[in-house]
Amino acid sequence: MTFLSKTILSLLDWFYKPFSNYLPRQTFNYAACGGANTVFDILLYFITYNYILDKHIVHTGIVAISPHIAAFLFVFPITFTTGFLLSKYITFTESNLRGRVQLFRYGLTVVGSILLNYILLKLFVEVAGLYPTLSKILTTIIVVGYSYVCQKYFTFKIKIHPHES
Repeated sequence: MTFLSKTILSLLDWFYKPFSNYLPRQTFNYAACGGANTVFDILLYFITYNYILDKHIVHTGIVAISPHIAAFLFVFPITFTTGFLLSKYITFTESNLRGRVQLFRYGLTVVGSILLNYILLKLFVEVAGLYPTLSKILTTIIVVGYSYVCQKYFTFKIKIHPHES
């Protein structure tokens, strides 16, 4: 266990105490890590959309990408990495699947999240006319529910060996 993961777990231990009678440890860690990564994601999205892209369409030479989608595409690789690492080393540490299997499965569930993000951002911004940052927040709430179920029961599940009934 690294210094960083020990530090994060110690911090979570301290914050977990008032919730220990109400939430299982893993659920608390998921909520805390996922919440922190989500805030990080929304903050990066806001900065990218408003200041880096300055709300302008991104022209690639092949296709024009709307600024709300371009901001998502820019932020995604960063929060994909932090989300996987937090899930693997902080939240779902009991999983006995190989790391590469976890990463592959995490990637599959994230592809679903990307599609859901894309569809919902397009729907909320272009059809419903909501502000992009508000649309991102609403989209995130929906995608988090999907992600939790996938991570707990697919990506980081505990493999039961046939001889260990």
